[in-house]
Amino acid sequence: MEIKQTAVVTGANGFVGSHLADYLLSKNFNVRCVVRKSSDLRWLKDKNVEIHNCGLFDKSGLSKAITGADYVFHVAGVVKSKTPEGYFTGNVETTRNILDASLASKDTIKKIVIVSSQTATGPSLNGKPVDETSECRPITTYGRSKLAEEELARSYMDKLPVTICRAPAVFGERDTEIFIFFKTFNSGLMTTIGFNRKLLSLIHVADLANGFFLAAVSKNSAGQTYFISSERYYSWEEIGDITSRMLGKKPIKIKVPHSVVYSLAAVAQFFAMFSSKPATLNIEKARDITQTEWTCDTGKAVRELEYRQNISIEEGIKRTCDWYKQMKWI
Repeated sequence: MEIKQTAVVTGANGFVGSHLADYLLSKNFNVRCVVRKSSDLRWLKDKNVEIHNCGLFDKSGLSKAITGADYVFHVAGVVKSKTPEGYFTGNVETTRNILDASLASKDTIKKIVIVSSQTATGPSLNGKPVDETSECRPITTYGRSKLAEEELARSYMDKLPVTICRAPAVFGERDTEIFIFFKTFNSGLMTTIGFNRKLLSLIHVADLANGFFLAAVSKNSAGQTYFISSERYYSWEEIGDITSRMLGKKPIKIKVPHSVVYSLAAVAQFFAMFSSKPATLNIEKARDITQTEWTCDTGKAVRELEYRQNISIEEGIKRTCDWYKQMKWI
């Protein structure tokens, strides 16, 4: 009788985390989901997972969730905060708690995958995609917090089998961020930022989950960092043309000057001061989305993990749009 392996997934109720949990279930893993008591568990409902609602600051709860596990995937993180402290607490201190809780199980854990972001490295410069050897130049507080998270993770690599995976822009079923693009498009409008052509790496969430899994089970990935990304780079015009075919819509195209993006961001950031929630668009986000290229080279993952982009941009957008329609989101 085959003994099932056990994986812990933090942030398993979220977009990426829930897809990773699904992927691990498809590989016949026992899946333990670390969530908060207040988390919306709709993407985990009726699935054969173990819920640990200790959050990431209950050290004894984390130790219980991790004890006996073969793999730990730390997906949870803070992508929006009203203060710099919020980013660093949510992305660095939570990672410290996960790693500290794992020390007691260091003899049995096979791999800990820390999920980072291309924002830790920063945008591509001079038309050259960033890779694992690129100097890190984050341009936002979020990016700086993810870089600090990586630096912390590296400080544990002599004690624990830690692997860092950086993700680019991610889309797919259940996403609520890039969803705004599809929702606006479906209503008959396509807005692009600035007048210059912008390129980005863009990965479907199922490919990302597969990349995380390959990084975890690889015998040689401990102590390494990988970009898990699309093997191609895309312009927003290309993404728009494919979306137009999938939705059967020809939207009005509007180019928004960078100056207008910054003005809107400043207004949104001002009004967010009077709200309990951070603004979706702020000055730092404006700096982020006005960059010419956010591209990364996934060659190291292809060579060392045998990772491939399995879902084409066409198939990914079709799957995503079909799901949004089925859920009546668009």
